[in-house]
Amino acid sequence: MNSLGINKDPKDTRVVVAMSGGVDSSVAAALLDEAGYDVIGITLQLFNYGDAIARPGSCCAGQDIYDAKRVADTRGFPHYVLNYEDLFREDVMEDFADTYLAGETPIPCVRCNQTVKFRDLISRAKELEADVLATGHYVQNIPGIRKYELHRGANGLKDQSYFLFTTTQEQLDFLRFPLGGMTKDETRQEAERLGLSVADKPDSQDICFVPNGNYAEVVKKMRPGAIVPGEIVDQEGTILGNHEGIINYTIGQRRGLNIGGGDPLYVLRLEPHTKRVIVGPKEALLQETILLNDINWLGDEPLGSDAIDISVKIRSMTPLLPATIRSTGGGHGEVILHTPYAGIAPGQACVFYHDERLLGGGWILRPN
Repeated sequence: MNSLGINKDPKDTRVVVAMSGGVDSSVAAALLDEAGYDVIGITLQLFNYGDAIARPGSCCAGQDIYDAKRVADTRGFPHYVLNYEDLFREDVMEDFADTYLAGETPIPCVRCNQTVKFRDLISRAKELEADVLATGHYVQNIPGIRKYELHRGANGLKDQSYFLFTTTQEQLDFLRFPLGGMTKDETRQEAERLGLSVADKPDSQDICFVPNGNYAEVVKKMRPGAIVPGEIVDQEGTILGNHEGIINYTIGQRRGLNIGGGDPLYVLRLEPHTKRVIVGPKEALLQETILLNDINWLGDEPLGSDAIDISVKIRSMTPLLPATIRSTGGGHGEVILHTPYAGIAPGQACVFYHDERLLGGGWILRPN
């Protein structure tokens, strides 16, 4: 049994590595190549790359493809670029726009992992007769008593398990995460040791198709005419001001309301049908019941109607919160927090943990 859990010699074990052009996936690929595996690097052309492949530096996307190819060439393993722009637009960008227009807050990185990166890329890796697909995510894939288990990355500050909650068990059995036990500093040290050109490349901070962080402008371009002004009102319906579109707001937001005076007010709810932004005091944000749909469950036993104890994250950077969860049928569920929490936004994910193990997650629904 080799280090990837495959009963073959490394040289006979084909590993497709998803290479974004950043330091993490580059180190993952280089380490596997150094260990003697049959590595194939694949970079996905997702958004507006155009002819930038041949002109490094012309845009961030083109530079990323160039960087990934350069790493592969340096190490001497093959590298391919797959054009998934149409799939990415359909599965990620369209969902992003529709979710914002519905008054919810999307997580496009989760949708990307769920669709083009795992569903479609795993399919392509199998066509290439790969034994596994490896990525540079900071999570751990650990053989359990019954099956592979997804665990948080060893370095809690870089743990990316929240963004992988939609991973199915079949996908998890095929995936490997070589950096799961490393810190970012250790990754950069490995990049330097391996002589990789991306060793000092900064981390990407923006969503790839929102390079300036202006989500509203992207939605306006994708859905021209769909964004309309409306009223900002308090919980009693008193008009406090006006807005230029609910896509400019998210649950828990305090700054940028431009309604002035009095005690601080926070966005409590967005109503796409009335085009209203409802605001109120911070205590009105507190919520202990979270309704979910499209639950993906990775536990050893099926999720049933009896409540079980777990911990949850309701955003990627929030702390783990003690809670219970139970299934309400049809992929739906109910999470009860032990202590009410503020700023739970529909469209975001509620992700389940037991200690360091990820048990799955679901999409947060608007309260009844």
